[in-house]
Amino acid sequence: MDAQGRGRADDIDPADQWVLNPNTGEYELRLGTSAPQSGVPAPRRPRPSEAAPPARGRTEARGRSRPETPGRAVPPQRRRRGAPEEPLPGRRGRRPAKKASKSRKVLLWTGGTMAFVLVAGAGAAYFYIEHLNDNIASVSDDGASTGGFQKDKAINILLIGTDKRTGKGNGSYGDAGSVGHADTTILLHLSKDRSNATALSIPRDLITDVPDCPTTQEDGTQKVIPGTQRVRFNTSLGQDGRTPSCTMRTVTELTGVKPDNFMVADFNAVKTLTSAVGGVEVCVGKDLDDPDSHLKLSKGTHTIEGEQALAFVRTRHAVGFGGDLSRIGLQQQFLSALMRKLKSNDTLTSPSKMLDLAEAGTKALTVDSQLDSIGKLKDLGLELGKLNTKNLTFTTIPVIDNPTEKVKATVVLNESTAPQVFDMIKNDVSFTAVKEQKKKEAAAVAARLKGTKAPASEVRVRILNGGAVAGSAQETLSWLQNEEGVTKSENAGNAPASLAKTTLEYAPDQADQARRLADLMGLPGSAMKPGESVTNDQGLPAMTLTLGKDFEGAGVSLTAPSKAPEGVQKSTADKVECAK
Repeated sequence: MDAQGRGRADDIDPADQWVLNPNTGEYELRLGTSAPQSGVPAPRRPRPSEAAPPARGRTEARGRSRPETPGRAVPPQRRRRGAPEEPLPGRRGRRPAKKASKSRKVLLWTGGTMAFVLVAGAGAAYFYIEHLNDNIASVSDDGASTGGFQKDKAINILLIGTDKRTGKGNGSYGDAGSVGHADTTILLHLSKDRSNATALSIPRDLITDVPDCPTTQEDGTQKVIPGTQRVRFNTSLGQDGRTPSCTMRTVTELTGVKPDNFMVADFNAVKTLTSAVGGVEVCVGKDLDDPDSHLKLSKGTHTIEGEQALAFVRTRHAVGFGGDLSRIGLQQQFLSALMRKLKSNDTLTSPSKMLDLAEAGTKALTVDSQLDSIGKLKDLGLELGKLNTKNLTFTTIPVIDNPTEKVKATVVLNESTAPQVFDMIKNDVSFTAVKEQKKKEAAAVAARLKGTKAPASEVRVRILNGGAVAGSAQETLSWLQNEEGVTKSENAGNAPASLAKTTLEYAPDQADQARRLADLMGLPGSAMKPGESVTNDQGLPAMTLTLGKDFEGAGVSLTAPSKAPEGVQKSTADKVECAK
């Protein structure tokens, strides 16, 4: 069905077709052409003694009339609130609709939000299914993704803002002939329990390796684009015909995190989405005047939309040190403001804004082939809708100036802190304190590592391979005996079943031995399982160390970082911050 069939014929604003259903207390979309709704209760029925008025071919209301839609009944006028429904002649009365719970209504309205903001309009108005599906453009993921997000797992979405100057009014921005590089890239990680999320910005000028990438070209042909070493990250898209799947492969190579899906948006996304919600409020800590982005704002708070919003996210020379990293901070502030606006009652209770968001969100998106329908976007949006914005943390990959450059133009990874940030995302560790109960549980687990430690020579342990690479048990045995002095250890072969995580089971009186072994191997408190001892080959009580699928080698720590490293800048989406 086309746009007119969805209520845009005769220049009718879709917002005018939302009618309050008195039975459910919800607004409903009238898809057919109907008479204007009266602002007063419906006229009473004539008594049997009264003469019925002659039948008419049109419905009148307040002196205005509108032709009936052929083949479609004209909806009745609204009843007085609380009055019982009177069935139409020749039809049985309908059962009153079951009133949706408040939480369900919120999920329906907030169904999707740019995967965290673009999806907002998509999920919210999924009754536009056919029309909205036509809005969505998709390209192949070329096997670079996990195959798509899953509801029972952590979710990783790659958000790419391209600098391609397509669309009305965008040709005047910077390089009009740009092939569309990865100008703004964010890896959005949503935790498995949906209690927290991390939006990790990747600097466009980060020097990295772009791997070989098999791609599906616009004409449908397959092409392997050779990788390049030590180049800017933004060249992972557009350069030499690279598609978004190449950026996805580059992110996987860089961070160790394989994205589930990707979404690509151009300049128009910022303009149309901010206009759809009536603008977003931002704060600047000083007067800003950037002739390159055409942004001019006085110190204080401002509501921006359209061209001005685009100028805001493109500004870099007027804030911070005037580089890309300063612009990233500004973009994170903007996205936080947009998130707050999308979650606000001012947006959620406005049918016209939700419809505008549905149109803007789906038209602004290019998604991967695993996420190419409004139904899939709605499902993703509902998962994202479970998140409280105060637990959404914005941060940036830790970097330092490129030491090989005299004139600093690019950056490289900060090897002392970046790996820890990547490990936090891979291990689903929150950048924010989320739930008090989880803190208590974590404290109890961590307490297993605290206390006296037995000498290594007194540690008795049997080692089993429960899913690690073949030979891992013997490798660990040799390392413990020859390098760490754990001479009372033995290889017990394969475990009866595979384990995802490495575990160390011990009896209460072996806790000091367990703490020593955990310290030597870098085992987290969660790997320590109080239980029972076993008898070793000498007939003595011993602990049981089972190497799981997470085991990476003898001497390689299995402890995931529990908090962000010192110096890593981060902010949360619920707080207003002023650009400086």
